[in-house]
Amino acid sequence: MNSAMNTMTFESRGENAATAPVATRAAVADDKAMLRAAAELTRDLVQPRPALYWADLIGSAVVGYAALAVAVTVASTGWAVLAGVVAVLALYRGMSMIHEISHIKHAAVPGFRAGWNALIGVPMMIPSFMYEGVHNLHHAKTRYGTSEDPEYLPLALMRPWTLPVFILVSALAPIGLLIRYALLAPLSALSPRLREAVVARYSALSINPHFRRRAPQGEEKARWTRWEIVTSLWAIALLTLTATGAVSVKAFAIFLAVGSGVALINQVRTLVAHLWENEGEPMSVTAQYLDTVNVPPPAMLPVLWAPVGLRYHALHHLLPGLPYHALAEAHRRISGVLEQDSPYHRANYAGLPGLVGKLAAATMRGR
Repeated sequence: MNSAMNTMTFESRGENAATAPVATRAAVADDKAMLRAAAELTRDLVQPRPALYWADLIGSAVVGYAALAVAVTVASTGWAVLAGVVAVLALYRGMSMIHEISHIKHAAVPGFRAGWNALIGVPMMIPSFMYEGVHNLHHAKTRYGTSEDPEYLPLALMRPWTLPVFILVSALAPIGLLIRYALLAPLSALSPRLREAVVARYSALSINPHFRRRAPQGEEKARWTRWEIVTSLWAIALLTLTATGAVSVKAFAIFLAVGSGVALINQVRTLVAHLWENEGEPMSVTAQYLDTVNVPPPAMLPVLWAPVGLRYHALHHLLPGLPYHALAEAHRRISGVLEQDSPYHRANYAGLPGLVGKLAAATMRGR
C-alpha cells in the first residue's frame, strides 16, 4: 500500500548507508545489541488492539466509498476530482491493512480477515489470499533479497527506464484484476492446465516476475476457493451491469481510475520501501534492515503514502510480529536507547523525494 509536496534531504547517516557497496551490505553481520534491544524493549507491545483494527478498517471503507459515490454523482469536475483523491487515499489505507492480515494471529482479532475481504478485498478485487502465504516469504531470512523473494527486485542495479515502467504498469492493475477474476477464474475451473497457471502466476501480489506460487492445501485451499468465487462473481456482475447500462460507463471508469490511483500510490510506496541493492545473496537480519526504510516523524506526508505503520518498514523487518499501531512507540523506545552509531539509526530517512532521487541516481550510475 505518495504525494511529494515538500523537498526533503537524507539524514547524513542514512545517505552513507545507502551508498555502501552492495557486496559490503550483503556481508554485514548481525548487530546483536540492536536485535536484543529491539526485542527486549517491545515485549509489551505485541498484542493487537481489535477495536482499533475494526475502527480503522470501517472508517477507511466508509470514507472511501462515500467519496467514490460523490465522485460518480457530482456534476462539478473539480469536486469530482477532489472526491476521487479522497477515495483513493481512504481506500489505499484500507487496502494496506492486508499487510496486517498476513502477520496477525487471527484469533487475536476475530473475524477481521472476513470483514476486510467483505469491505475491501472483494470490492477492490484483491482478496487476502493473494498476499497471505506470499508476504511471509519476503520475511524469511534465507529468502529476502534472493530470487525466491516474491517482493524483491534489485531495482537500484537495473536500467533507468525500469523505474517509470515499474510505476506506470501498476495503473493497469484494475484491468488485470478484472481479467483475472471475471475471465480466468471461471475458465480455469474448466481447465486444469489453465488453473495451474492462474494459481502459480496470477494469484500473488508480488513484484518478482520469476516467482511461482504453490497451490494451496487444506484449510487454506477452502478459504482461497470461497473468496475467489465471491470475487469472481463480483467482477462478472460489475462488467455485466456496465454492459447492460445498469451502471454507467462514467461510474465504471471512475471506479477503475480510483483503483488505478490506489495501485499507483502503493507502487510508489513499494519503490521506496527498500534500497533494492541486493543482487541475490542471502543477508543477515541487520543487512536486511539496512536495505529497508523508515520514514519517521517529523515528516508528515508518510501518513498518507505509507499508512498503517508502513512508514516504519525497516523496523517492521526487525519485529514483524508487532501490530501497526505499536510501531511508533517501538521506534521511540529503541531510538532513545541505542547510541547514534548503532545501525538502527542508519535506516531512517527524511522523506519520499530523496529516496526516489537516490534510487534514480543509482540506476543512472549503472551496475
